[in-house]
Amino acid sequence: MGFFSKIKEGLKKTRENVVGKIDTMLKSFKKIDDELFEELEELLIMGDVGVATASKICEELKDKVKEEKISDPSEIRTLLCTVTADLLRGGQELHIGTKPSVILVIGVNGVGKTTTIGKIANNLVTDGKKVTLAAADTFRAAAIDQLQIWAQRSHADIVKQNEGSDPAAVVYDAISSAKAKGSDVVICDTAGRLHNKKHLMDELSKINRIIDRELPDADKEVLLVLDATTGQNAVNQASEFAKATGITGIVLTKLDGTAKGGVVLAIADGLGIPVKFIGVGEQIDDLQPFDPDSFAKALFENGDNND
Repeated sequence: MGFFSKIKEGLKKTRENVVGKIDTMLKSFKKIDDELFEELEELLIMGDVGVATASKICEELKDKVKEEKISDPSEIRTLLCTVTADLLRGGQELHIGTKPSVILVIGVNGVGKTTTIGKIANNLVTDGKKVTLAAADTFRAAAIDQLQIWAQRSHADIVKQNEGSDPAAVVYDAISSAKAKGSDVVICDTAGRLHNKKHLMDELSKINRIIDRELPDADKEVLLVLDATTGQNAVNQASEFAKATGITGIVLTKLDGTAKGGVVLAIADGLGIPVKFIGVGEQIDDLQPFDPDSFAKALFENGDNND
């Protein structure tokens, strides 16, 4: 299955839930008026797009309808595709130009964080980069073991210590190893921490200090992994994490298992944090770099599209 097909298949439940209802609604209107936009806004909110973002999208649509002198309600869906893509565009690329660069991966337990690290590592290794993984989620032996499996599957190096070790010490060792071996990227796993666990947030600050001290000029991405199936809960998590640490991007997992894919819009627009990857399946290559145009096209366009 090709790149676009994976995204389209992964968004199937969201498309059926959100876009199916929008199509039905549009067919019930003979003209474009305020009532149409009110119903559209309501459907977008029900699709986890968020109140503010749904309102913003509808205002953009109104402007485009006036500009392009559109009167047929059926044309709204194509406009919706364009407006959505524009809203999501910007900041998608990973900034990992230095050698080594660092990707710090954060998020609560259960969102697919360790799996995401393995898949990002696989993407980078496939692109010809040498990757070192830091098993800094030392609170759970299972997390260390899982990352070891992903290191083998993705052909990445791994630096680990025993359960209960100092996470910052693991990151320090991983950076030292990466320098010695000429790795291009260090990817750090971290414990699944909640915003109200002060000692865990303090630990994250300590890890950041180690990175900044050992690699002061390195490019650094801080990626927050969120579970799309939690809908607006994911938005709340992102908001809380953003208060505690500088997030440079979002990884949204499990999009294939939810009808709440509209949360992508709520996060990217509502919080101003770019979505960098989306997970649309269980396979090692099912974590896709986020492309706003492909996402909008897969969500809103009619008919069957080829890659």
